[in-house]
Amino acid sequence: MHARLLLHGTAAAAARRIRNILGPVTAKEGWTHRAREVKLLNTASGDTVKIGDISYHLKTPRNPELVPVNHMPEKLPQAVVQHLRWIMQKDLLGQDMFLIGPPGPLRRSIAMQYLELTKRELEYVALSRDTTETDLKQRREIRSGTAFYIDQCAVRAATEGRILVLEGLEKAERNVLPVLNNLLENREMQLEDGRFLMSAQRYDKLLQEHTKEELDSWKIVRVSEDFRVIALGLPVPRYKGNPLDPPLRSRFQARDVYYMPFKDQLELLYSTGQNVPAERVSQVLSCATTLCSQESANLGLPDFPVDNLPAAIKVLDMFPMLSAQQLVKRLYPYEAMLGKEGRNAVEGVLSRFELLDGKTLPFPCAVEHVEPGNETHTGQAAVTLNIADKNITIQVPAGHRPPQPPNSSPAFISTPTHARLLAEMMQSHLVKDMCLIGAKGCGKSVIAREFAEMLGYSIEPIMLYQDMTARDLLQQRYTLPNGDTSWRASPLVSAAREGKLVLLDGIHRVNLGTLAVLSRLLHDRELALYDGTRLLRWDRYQNMKEELHLTDSELQDRCIFPIHPAFRVIALAEPPVVGSSSQQWLGPELLTMFFFHTVTPLAKSEEATIIHGMTPNVPNEAVEQLLHLTHSLRGTNDPTAQSLASSLSTRQLLRICRRLSQYPEESIAHAVNKACLSRFLPSLAHSSLQKNLADCSIEDQSDPAAAELKQDHTCMVRDGLLTIGKVSAPVYSPDEKMKVPDVLFYENAQHMMVMEDMLKDFLLGEHLLLVGNQGVGKNKIVDRFLHLMNRPREYLQLHRDTTVQTLTLQPSVRDGIIVYEDSPLVKAVKMGHILVIDEADKAPTNVTCILKTLVESGEMILSDGRRIVSDPLEAVERPNVIAMHPDFRMIVLANRPGFPFLGNDFFGALGDIFSCHAVDNPKPQAEFSMLKQYGPDVPDAVLQKLVAAFGEMRLMADQGTITYPYSTREVVNIVKHLQKFPEEGLANVVRNVFDFDSYNKDMREVLITVLHKHGIPIGAKPTSVHLAKELPLPDCKMAGYWSINQSGSARRKLLCPTESHRIDIKGPVFLRVQSYPLQRHESRAMSFTEEHAHWQIPMSEVNIICDVTTANDVIYVATCNPVTMYSMQEKADTLHCIELYDVFPRTISGVWQPFITVAALGSPLQGQVVLHEEQSNTVLHLDLMTGAVRRLVLSPGKEDDPVRKTSNWWNNKDSQGGYKMCREFAHKNWLLFYKTDGNQLDVLDVLEGQVHTISLPINLKSVFLVAEDRWLLVESNTDRKFLLTKPMHMGAEESGVCQLHTITEESVSTGFGNSSGMDPAAPQEVSSEQLPNENLSTALGQKIVSPNRLVCDTNTYATVIVGFPDLLSPNEVYSFNRTSPLTEGRGPDMFFGSSRRSGPAKRVNTISLVGANQVVRALPPTQVPLADIYPKDITPPMTSAYLEVTDLNSKKVKYIPVPRTSSMSPYTAWISKVSDTDVVIAPLGTGGVVTVDMGGYVRLWETGLDHLQRSLLEWRNMIGSEDGQPVQITIQRDSGLDVSSPKHGKIDPKNAPHVGGNQWAGGTGGRDTAGLGGKGGPYRLDAGHKVYQVSQAEKDAVPDEVKRAAREMAEKAFKERLKEIEMSEYDAATYERFSGAVRRQIQSLRIILDSLQAKGKERQWLKNQALGELDDAKIIDGLTGEKAIYKRRGELEPELGTPQQKPKRLRLLADISGSMYRFNGVDGRLERSMEAVCMVMEALESYEHKFKYDIVGHSGDGFNIELVRADKVPKNNKQRLKVLKTMHAHSQFCMSGDYTLEGTEHAVKELAQEEADEHFVIVLSDANLERYGISPDLFARTLTSNPQVHAFAIFIGSLGDQAERLQRTLPAGRSFVAMDTKQIPQILQQIFTSTMLSNA
Repeated sequence: MHARLLLHGTAAAAARRIRNILGPVTAKEGWTHRAREVKLLNTASGDTVKIGDISYHLKTPRNPELVPVNHMPEKLPQAVVQHLRWIMQKDLLGQDMFLIGPPGPLRRSIAMQYLELTKRELEYVALSRDTTETDLKQRREIRSGTAFYIDQCAVRAATEGRILVLEGLEKAERNVLPVLNNLLENREMQLEDGRFLMSAQRYDKLLQEHTKEELDSWKIVRVSEDFRVIALGLPVPRYKGNPLDPPLRSRFQARDVYYMPFKDQLELLYSTGQNVPAERVSQVLSCATTLCSQESANLGLPDFPVDNLPAAIKVLDMFPMLSAQQLVKRLYPYEAMLGKEGRNAVEGVLSRFELLDGKTLPFPCAVEHVEPGNETHTGQAAVTLNIADKNITIQVPAGHRPPQPPNSSPAFISTPTHARLLAEMMQSHLVKDMCLIGAKGCGKSVIAREFAEMLGYSIEPIMLYQDMTARDLLQQRYTLPNGDTSWRASPLVSAAREGKLVLLDGIHRVNLGTLAVLSRLLHDRELALYDGTRLLRWDRYQNMKEELHLTDSELQDRCIFPIHPAFRVIALAEPPVVGSSSQQWLGPELLTMFFFHTVTPLAKSEEATIIHGMTPNVPNEAVEQLLHLTHSLRGTNDPTAQSLASSLSTRQLLRICRRLSQYPEESIAHAVNKACLSRFLPSLAHSSLQKNLADCSIEDQSDPAAAELKQDHTCMVRDGLLTIGKVSAPVYSPDEKMKVPDVLFYENAQHMMVMEDMLKDFLLGEHLLLVGNQGVGKNKIVDRFLHLMNRPREYLQLHRDTTVQTLTLQPSVRDGIIVYEDSPLVKAVKMGHILVIDEADKAPTNVTCILKTLVESGEMILSDGRRIVSDPLEAVERPNVIAMHPDFRMIVLANRPGFPFLGNDFFGALGDIFSCHAVDNPKPQAEFSMLKQYGPDVPDAVLQKLVAAFGEMRLMADQGTITYPYSTREVVNIVKHLQKFPEEGLANVVRNVFDFDSYNKDMREVLITVLHKHGIPIGAKPTSVHLAKELPLPDCKMAGYWSINQSGSARRKLLCPTESHRIDIKGPVFLRVQSYPLQRHESRAMSFTEEHAHWQIPMSEVNIICDVTTANDVIYVATCNPVTMYSMQEKADTLHCIELYDVFPRTISGVWQPFITVAALGSPLQGQVVLHEEQSNTVLHLDLMTGAVRRLVLSPGKEDDPVRKTSNWWNNKDSQGGYKMCREFAHKNWLLFYKTDGNQLDVLDVLEGQVHTISLPINLKSVFLVAEDRWLLVESNTDRKFLLTKPMHMGAEESGVCQLHTITEESVSTGFGNSSGMDPAAPQEVSSEQLPNENLSTALGQKIVSPNRLVCDTNTYATVIVGFPDLLSPNEVYSFNRTSPLTEGRGPDMFFGSSRRSGPAKRVNTISLVGANQVVRALPPTQVPLADIYPKDITPPMTSAYLEVTDLNSKKVKYIPVPRTSSMSPYTAWISKVSDTDVVIAPLGTGGVVTVDMGGYVRLWETGLDHLQRSLLEWRNMIGSEDGQPVQITIQRDSGLDVSSPKHGKIDPKNAPHVGGNQWAGGTGGRDTAGLGGKGGPYRLDAGHKVYQVSQAEKDAVPDEVKRAAREMAEKAFKERLKEIEMSEYDAATYERFSGAVRRQIQSLRIILDSLQAKGKERQWLKNQALGELDDAKIIDGLTGEKAIYKRRGELEPELGTPQQKPKRLRLLADISGSMYRFNGVDGRLERSMEAVCMVMEALESYEHKFKYDIVGHSGDGFNIELVRADKVPKNNKQRLKVLKTMHAHSQFCMSGDYTLEGTEHAVKELAQEEADEHFVIVLSDANLERYGISPDLFARTLTSNPQVHAFAIFIGSLGDQAERLQRTLPAGRSFVAMDTKQIPQILQQIFTSTMLSNA
């Protein structure tokens, strides 16, 4: 570049210069056409510049150092000459110019060339969004205590006659530039310091009349006539920015400076690339020009940076064998920044110009070696690259340090990809600054560091953040010690002067308007700073030095500095998000600034190399599995999987492997779940992750809960060593003891596990991030953790207004000097404390991201100019450096991302630089033990209820049914309250938590159901005790004697021989044991009754309950159609079930109706049962743990003849009796079998595997085992009773004989010869244990101690036989007789009218509870004296049965109604064979029974009195005692006098339950106190007496007429609304049926939509305001007295030119095919689909601007049946109902066939073409695909065919497991199976919340 223009010197010199300038011009002939020449003429009056025909007279500049130098190229292209000529015309006219054109340095360089030609001085200002008027006019500075005004560029230019170049007008905020309006138009301006600028003509006129001194005293200043403004700007509608203000625009003359014409450009490139074949140059240029055309802009492609072509050709010149496509990618990284269409368009252009040579031509493989430069090239290094097996050496700029050979640093492990990248970076480094684009954690920083190491550069890392201002980038103000204000150069500027390598980390975050300040530095290496300093490019600076003959120090006095030639910038950025308005940062302007290199994710093998290199002893198979998982996630085009893959970046994988190499026994699944925070992922992402883990066969341990309990999770500190679990660490000895936290912490296993996990990571040197819901104990855990480790803590609480300043330094003013207070962060870094950052998600992520450099590289620059470094050696060398203390760590706490916290996604932004831990609510056991420590006096039952209820609510919150996640903190508060005020009821105290929800109706209903389900009686009154009414029993009468004959003759006759043999065992067969969740409901939620819990067994409608038995607290239920066995624990929430259909197939056309009896075995065979089928005498042994089924064959040889004769079904008498099993001693593991009318007993000993057969001389009717060795036998036909005594050990040799004794019954004679009583009836039940003595005494009303048995038959309520069976003397029989005997069988049948039955029922529903002294029977309603129980005006409730409880203690009988079953098997005749009533019953514990009705509903009842009393007390305590007693306020004075007003007698403060004294009234006053003790019987409660006292609740209640009025008002409004939309009430009810079913989902979706909308509207900080809060960054400007130093919150206007936020586009594809209508009866699928459609329509109502949706049906008639059009969505219920009716009608009348696939394909294609933010297709279908030959993988391909469209499929539970099979083949998270159609709305809600709303 030889063209120079100098000012001094002679004519000869001038002539030489002209030759210099025009030499190259005239040398080429091509130059003279249309000759617009630039001439420099020399005349006596001075020099003149002539461009074509226009000439300009040069003046000598006063400040020659301000004139641009060295901007003229060797030859000027003609287009540029034209532009220069136009500028000269305008300059001569005195007009201001505006050069408008595409981004790039061309406009600026033309302006500079003009200034250089005409020798004008330059005032340059780059406008940014932070520019204020003080930057243009005047700024105040303080000098020795006084504020002075310092003129800024505009004023300097005006007064000195310079040219003001304003660059980037579109960047300035809207109302800043009008400051210049008057200066531009009239050359006038009023200044802040009172001076007035006046145009030259007016000033000169005034000067003729006044003297200069006068004008000076009036403070008038002359504007020079040479002052001009050249503005450079982009056309705004096309590019981003603010449009020109019309008044401002009108003051400029515009010139379009487009890219240079093709020919000029081509010539320039030819001269640059001498070695490159000419056609390649023209191809590259053609391609570039095409990509700048208007057509490409219409496609949405950003402009190609044409101005960077010369640099690219220069690289090609050095490496002619390079592929041009690779170079184009560096200039224009289309793969990273464009969507699919854009990429195809660009590749089309490339192939058009034959530039798609990336695959064929070689690329540089690696950097071979780096040598320091020789003498001629100082400050450079010779780099040798290996390309195509040739080595090429180039000279590139280098740093001060000696260069390192490649691969020498231990922290960098080279892989082929990275070696290639470094080699390519070397090429780019030759000519331009670079930008590395890559996902987070893929190694950008590491590569940049390695690059710097190789070339010996010092690195200056600068972390960019969103609110960064131009000042933060370039210069900041500070105060000198004497209070003067001054400017401090930013690290960027000092690096530029020292020749360092600057890393701009996070260029994608910073605002474009701020980055624009750097464009001149990056393009021209020139910079103008705020204090007037100018930085020049090295060669320009050297030129100026030579031509002006100045020394360095003189230039520095004039504030001119050189930029070091080796200075380079590497920017790091995350890839732009295609199509997003906010994150598409890579625009045309940025493209001109850098060469781009994408850091691609590593290949699997390379990643493995790196991992093994960094963590040598990590287990191999672990790495293999991890990489398999990561790469399978990265490989999909499913956005969910991609987002998961981003959490598993290389950095995260290295962290996992470091940990695995330290703790190899840990599971990989645990590590992956931790890294992805899977606990808090949306449900779709979570299921997708789990599926991928399973696909990669990464197994989690089977049952972590079981594993937890085995390990010990205790912590102890011994000898200065802390041990948590299995991990130990030394205890720290701090200097500041007071900063070590000390906290009340109750240990529990789960928190200890989290702490053990934290300790592992802490010892590995990680910084920790704890994420969890609110109130799960994050702070407690951290404080406890630090307390145990004895580490001092610094604490920072973040919030919405946290700024970077508050995080690092807080400036304040003291004595006029600005001082900085260290924030806790800086203190912790200095002192080596632990910094706890709380609520990290509340601060904007752009603020918290400055933590990244601190964590990653241990570096951070503070706003007062100091910096933190991690290397203590660096700290020694340099001033102002804080060395990071080696013990410093950060622990960050954040709430989980997403709704309802609506924080910022801290985890998403910074998660991968921390080691993440999800903190969850403690598991039930851990939580219970913790609560026990908080409330030692609170009853366990209450705690259990709380834990269970809250556990369920958390589950609901995870599923999205409720929005607020109730946490441990809430439970702890409840327990603390109960601990302090035990009198207050639980039901009241829980309201402290739930009153927040009391105004949200749906939410309240959900909560109340949950609380009631777990037995927390919220809303119950103490008076609502509804126990059954008691009736008196008849008196106990002695009915007669039983005497046992022992005469010798009889004795001989009645010996019964026995024989024994082994049993034959067949099997085992292993059947599947399925577990189902049990919805166990506590029944005493609203009122207190005998029933205390109930649940439904999941069984099919046709099944019939056959038997129930209990063992301890396990309940076993058998059904018989098909035969199934269920077992459940009384308190548990799961139920196990074995289907035995394979063992008992339904044979012979369904005639055989199996009838099953179950016996539960005892220790050591717990959990095992024996099943007995009565007709075939099949005995099965079942193990419910393993599912093993064995068949026990009792009598060998009988196998052959089938027992069953095929009897005709009308054959109404049973052709032969069945077999029976006696199971009274099943808990002793032996059972007895006999056949009705048979004459032998089989005794089965399960443990020994023996059968003992006893032959009898009589035919049996029934057998009762009254003791282990005494059995009561009843003879058939005669009902005679016998007692069989047997030796205790059957196997004993000598006594192999049993004796049979007859029993004679004598009735008591009444003296008239006729005996009282009825005929003796056969007993129904005989107890196998005796009544305890006190019970016996109470029952008989006399003190008596004797063996006894309780016998029940149809004639009596109960009978006690005293002395039986042990005493041989006559046994007395006492009975409570009924007035009329119970009839067997049930009343007339509901269907047939007549009572059709086939013999008596098999189940005698009678049990005796010896402990409670009660007999309980289940009776049909017909046998119950309903008239006595219910008053006349009340109709009895519908019941399955009544439980008749005969209580021998209180001599009362009561009838407890058992509610109707919800569903009933259609086999009524069969049911009537099982039981007279619709229930079967069994005893449970000592004082309770369990009933199971025929619909499978299990209910647990308490009948025992003492049990009921205990429960009632507990229940009352839970409700608390706030009965209607007025509360009064008492003030106690110290004078000893009690002044209280009003006086009001004594009030029992506790209203505690009073026992005795006949005065405990439970709120019922008057007639009959309900209480315990006293004469009225042991037990009285409100049994339907009238309540006389009006309770407080009623006084407070709303009067009825008010309620009525409110109701009428609502009804009237409803009817008017119907009238308005012309909807009949019938239609309204129909619509309500659908909408009501999904009301809750609609509600929760709308809540989420609202809150997201609110979040989107969150206000931003507006800076430079005249009022508001003081902006820390402007505190010095405040000192100097400026006004606009405040910031306030306001709505941020979207930047103009940013793409509008488009709505999200949703299409719902509803299946309305015939099968939907056909199977609707089975599972209601059509109705559920209609509900789902209704839900979508209602939830999205009035969000049309955010969601554009339409609903399309598919059926056999076609795949595109329009239901709702996107532009005509239904507005009210009537229109919505019409849509639902259309669906229904269509599916009723359409053709059969299935178009699911075509419909999905069509929808995906059609939606992809529409403009939208995101596209969603949701397909509802019944999975009938296979029937129509549609293969699942085809469907899977369709769902994922277009990555822009998220397609989901919901399959409605189909025949068999079709849908589940389908789901397995479909991609994870994209398909759902709704087996229960009720789930469809929930699934839809899940899809909405986890995808659509994640980034709304």
